[in-house]
Amino acid sequence: MWRYAIPLLVLSVLVLFFWRGLSLNPGEVPSPLLGREAPEFTLPALHEPERLVTDMDLVGEVTLFNVWGTWCPGCHEEHEELMRLAQEEGVRIVGLNLRDDREAAIRWLSRVGNPFEVSGFDSDGQVSIDWGVYGAPETFVLDHQGRIRHKHIGPITHDDIDRRLLPLIRGLQEEAKTP
Repeated sequence: MWRYAIPLLVLSVLVLFFWRGLSLNPGEVPSPLLGREAPEFTLPALHEPERLVTDMDLVGEVTLFNVWGTWCPGCHEEHEELMRLAQEEGVRIVGLNLRDDREAAIRWLSRVGNPFEVSGFDSDGQVSIDWGVYGAPETFVLDHQGRIRHKHIGPITHDDIDRRLLPLIRGLQEEAKTP
């Protein structure tokens, strides 16, 4: 009897693990940085290499921090949504251009539009490693104190904006207004 019960029990446990895994959203990977201040960094700006972009640029108002590259198909896919967020919704977006060709990135933004207040140029990818980035695109929502409040992996969709990002951003903006 036990000869059949033990394999059946093991199979049942495996089925439960697989069932749970299938219900998870691959775009929501927990980050150890949630609730913490943004990692310190200093990078040259994409458009003005003599200007430095630092973690202090993420403090003062609610900010979307978007990791992107011209080589990234998902970044092309989400670009229109980032433009909508910046232009129509007034969301402040700071970019992190990851392992890209500077001139190609500048040309691409001038052709398709630039939603970023500023973009840091992470030529070797070290800053993205410090942020725990798996690949582009990834987007972080930071509160006005520079604490990471949300991480989104993959291209941002219209639905992501309406259901998750805008309500979170508006809530954090209201939170920043109250003493």
